[in-house]
Amino acid sequence: MANTLDIRRRIRSVKNTSQITKAMQMVAASKMRKAQMAALAGRPFQDLLWRVLASLRGRVNPNDHELLRVRPVQRELLVVFSTDKGLCGPLNTNLFRELNNLDPQKTLFVGCGRKSVQFLARTKRDLVADFPLGETPSIREIRPIGSFCRERFVSGEVDQVRVLYPYFVNTLNQAPTLRSLLPIPVEELGLHLPKEGTEYIFEPDEASVLSDILPRYINFQLFQMVLDSRASEHSARMVAMKNATDNAKELVKHLTLEYNKIRQASITTELLEITTAQLALE
Repeated sequence: MANTLDIRRRIRSVKNTSQITKAMQMVAASKMRKAQMAALAGRPFQDLLWRVLASLRGRVNPNDHELLRVRPVQRELLVVFSTDKGLCGPLNTNLFRELNNLDPQKTLFVGCGRKSVQFLARTKRDLVADFPLGETPSIREIRPIGSFCRERFVSGEVDQVRVLYPYFVNTLNQAPTLRSLLPIPVEELGLHLPKEGTEYIFEPDEASVLSDILPRYINFQLFQMVLDSRASEHSARMVAMKNATDNAKELVKHLTLEYNKIRQASITTELLEITTAQLALE
């Protein structure tokens, strides 16, 4: 059985840990709110882009544009958005579990986030590029990723580009999501067709508008996925640190109770020894 000194040391250590996790929880909570607002604010613009592209559906031939052309998938490129730091619960683990469903022999990988780069290198997958992202990523940081994906797809090196990222649902739920980026899925655009009776006029013509908007569409899709990843990261870290703080407080209660029991038993033993000695002298 542990003595009182060991238990006091454990209590002091757990209290120090709980102070650290509490501080990390507060920091993550402050970042979480801003990241969540950014992720939710970008979705109306994303929906508008979908509607513009959906309104072009049927007016142009998808085979006339290289970013819409569907080919048999012999090799694909997968972009993985993960976190740079840990202590965010099962967020990264759930993402990497999805990679087990892919054939590593037919897939090239792009890592965005230190954790994804480390995982891909550790599992010896074909990592062709990695793009570091800042704490608050901007569209300027996303453009090189979009250009890299377009170049690989247009050159024919890959026949499909997909993205794996944590989709932000709410503070408690971040769903690992695998979405197609290239070729732009026409069936997905069908969900955002304009309402009946709505007609758009494109200047100078539909093909020119499509050629100009598709690269922007790809960049913004990637940017929105990064915003979702950041909101998911800070939400998951806040929840994980809150759970860690609560567990530390609960452990301190149990250790304090155990300490009091041992101390009480020690006092009782001393009293018995004193009483026994006094009775022996009488």
